[in-house]
Amino acid sequence: MAGMEEQRVRGGGPPWGRWHGPAGERGADGRERAGTRWPWPSTVLVTAVVLAGTRFSARGQSHREALDAYAYALLAVAAGLLLWRTRRPAFVVYATAAVTLAYLAAGYPYGPVFLTVAVSCFSAVVAGRRRAAWTSVGLLWAGHALIALWLYRLLPPPGDSASGWGQQLVVATWVVAVVAVSELARVRHEQWARERAERAQAARRRADEERLRIARELHDVLAHSISVINVQAGVGLALLDTDPEQARTALTTIKAASKEALGEVRQVLGTLRTPGDAPRAPAPGLDRLPELADQAAHAGLTVEIEGTPPPLPPGTALAAFRIVQEALTNVVRHSGSRHARVRLAHGGGTLRLRIDDDGPATGAAAGGSGNGLAGMRERAAALGGTIEAGPRPGGGWRVLAELPLTATEEDER
Repeated sequence: MAGMEEQRVRGGGPPWGRWHGPAGERGADGRERAGTRWPWPSTVLVTAVVLAGTRFSARGQSHREALDAYAYALLAVAAGLLLWRTRRPAFVVYATAAVTLAYLAAGYPYGPVFLTVAVSCFSAVVAGRRRAAWTSVGLLWAGHALIALWLYRLLPPPGDSASGWGQQLVVATWVVAVVAVSELARVRHEQWARERAERAQAARRRADEERLRIARELHDVLAHSISVINVQAGVGLALLDTDPEQARTALTTIKAASKEALGEVRQVLGTLRTPGDAPRAPAPGLDRLPELADQAAHAGLTVEIEGTPPPLPPGTALAAFRIVQEALTNVVRHSGSRHARVRLAHGGGTLRLRIDDDGPATGAAAGGSGNGLAGMRERAAALGGTIEAGPRPGGGWRVLAELPLTATEEDER
C-alpha cells in the first residue's frame, strides 16, 4: 500500500494510470514517461510468490504429478508474461490463461497458479480490454472443468478421479470474484479520470476568468490615463510656442496622470506577485468620483455629478468606479461633447449609474464598442447587474448601469 501511495503522489493519480501509453515513448528530457515503465518489481514479486507457493502446496498433493523443470518453466512463463501486461493487456491475459491451463492439464499440483491470471485479468479490464479478460477467464474455467470432469482419464496423473461439481462451483466463484474486483477497479479509475478532467477544466476556467479580470482592470486603468495624457500632450504641443505657461500646465497634468496610472498598475501587478495577500492600497470606489472629474477636466471634459453614493461592498464599489471611469474615457475619446453628467441613484437594493454626454460622435463608434464596453458588461454581469449603452433620444450617448447593493462572497473575489 505504501508503494501504491508513492506512485499516486509521483504520477498524479492511481498506480494503474501508469499502464497506458505506447512502448518506448520518451519525454523531452530523454526519460521514459511514467505510462511506459516496465512493471519489473510487481512481476518479480508475483513470480516469486507463484514459484514458492506452488512448491509449498505440492507437499500435500502427493496424488498429483511431481514438480519438474517443465512445471517450473510453465510457472515462470506465466508469471513472466505479466511484464507486458501494461503494453499488450489482451495478449497477456489470453497467454497466461493458456499457459495455466497447460500446467493444469499436465497434472501438476494446485497452488497460487491462478494468481498470474488474476493479475493479467485485472490489468486488461482496467486498460479497457474487458472482452478479452472475460473471454480468457471463461475459457480457463471451461477448460479446467473439461479436464477435471471428462479428460482426466487421458491426462496425467494416472489413476486420477473426477472432481465434483462443487469444486467447479468454487472455481467459477473465484473467476467471478476476480472479474468483479477488476471491474470495480476500472469504474474507480474512470471516475478518478473524470474527476481529474473536471478539476483541470475548473482550473482552466478560473485561470481564464482571472486573466479576463486582470486584462479588464489594466484596460480601465490605462485607457483613462492615456486618454488624458493624449489630450494634454496635444494641448502642450499646440501651445508650446504661443503659451509656454499653459503648455507647462499640460505637462504637469501628464506627469500626474502617468504617476497615478503607474501606481494603479503596480497595485494590480502586486496582487499577481503575492496571491492571497490583501492589497496594500484600497481599491478605488465611488468616493473618488470628484478626483475622476478633476482628471477629466484636465482632458477638457466638464463632469457634473448628481447624487450621493451609498455604502457599497468593495467589489461593487470598484466595479461602479471602473464603469464610470470607462464611460468618461469613451466620452473623451469618441465624443465631441465637452460636458458629461454622472447621476447616482439607489433604491430597492439596486445602485443605478447613468452617464450622459451630448455628442456628437467623433470616432468610429460613439461611446466605445470594443474592449471597454465589453469590460463594463463583464463587470456588471459578474455582480448580477446589467449595462445598457446606446444613443440618447436627444443626441449624444448614454450608459446606464444597474448593480446590486449586496454581493456574495464569490462576487467579491
